[in-house]
Amino acid sequence: MSTPGRAGHPGRPGFGRPGSSRPGRRLFMLYAGLALYGASSALLVKAGLGLEPWNVLHQGLAELTGLSMGLVLTIVGAAVLLLWIPLRQRPGLGTVSNVLVIGFAMDTTLAALPDVHSLAVRVPLLLAGVVLNGMATGLYISADFGPGPRDGLMTGLNRRTGRSIRLIRTVVEVTVVVTGFALGGTVGIGTVLYALSIGPLAQFFLRVFAAPSAPGRSTIVATGQPEGAILRP
Repeated sequence: MSTPGRAGHPGRPGFGRPGSSRPGRRLFMLYAGLALYGASSALLVKAGLGLEPWNVLHQGLAELTGLSMGLVLTIVGAAVLLLWIPLRQRPGLGTVSNVLVIGFAMDTTLAALPDVHSLAVRVPLLLAGVVLNGMATGLYISADFGPGPRDGLMTGLNRRTGRSIRLIRTVVEVTVVVTGFALGGTVGIGTVLYALSIGPLAQFFLRVFAAPSAPGRSTIVATGQPEGAILRP
């Protein structure tokens, strides 16, 4: 089931930004977005038609270890965060919260939802999960408290290697999908749909939720993230 400071400014801590207002609103956006992200990922799991790239790996590891997907997501997130150290990335509040909140929200939602078998139910679950994931992404990125561990890893590799975000993201996500699939993770039409739609959906919801910037500062959408970098847990 996808920023140290402002998206697109790796290495800058994201516990607050100069001139920002309404910290309570931003905190609400952060935690609402992370909780909805975990819930949306659970919908994709229940639909059983294909998962986001990293959740293919999380599901495969859950099958291998017998741990819950949410717990695996949390453990993997913490492990990826350790890789920030040699990349000299600094986590923000959103980074740490990402590790702790999304997995818990996913496991809670999975426990609350019944198993579904009918395609007439699974397809709407898939569509709802993808759209809700885009909304959740827009919420927690707009809060501007720091990236998820996996995206910080990619922006860190971009800075240290000079390779494009697109290339790094492609190599990393193909690797995690292939590994997850080999371990028993679900790859399907939902994986393809997610890959094609999450960028446009996230960009749309970034515009919806972005708060007005302080005088002389551009909005988070305008400065944005490195090309092709949409934050994931």
